[in-house]
Amino acid sequence: MVLVDTSVWIEYFRGSARSAVLKELIHNNMLCINNLVLAELLPFINLKKEYELKQLLLAIKRIELEIDWNEIIDMQTRNLLYGINKVGIPDLIIAQNAINNNLFLFSFDKHFGLMRNLFALKIFAEE
Repeated sequence: MVLVDTSVWIEYFRGSARSAVLKELIHNNMLCINNLVLAELLPFINLKKEYELKQLLLAIKRIELEIDWNEIIDMQTRNLLYGINKVGIPDLIIAQNAINNNLFLFSFDKHFGLMRNLFALKIFAEE
């Protein structure tokens, strides 16, 4: 199962070839989303009145967020120690959510690839 990050959805909504593999994940029902990613996406979709996209997102399996703030602090501290700077709290929460639920993370944000060397973060590789 693959947790799809906001960066991938944005490229998908723009019709970018870069996100073509997401269509396959949708077709095969191999993806999931969490409320944080939804909270980042839905306001823009609502403004553009993209009701079909909203229904698509709301139909995808949703993974509950169970945030361990001490772990988030530890993750950020470790990132900083290893020179991985400018990782926002929302992305740390998304990484923690993927790790704790044994999910692959699909993102176009490069810092997740760096973080996989420090944590048990599995990155979805486009094939």
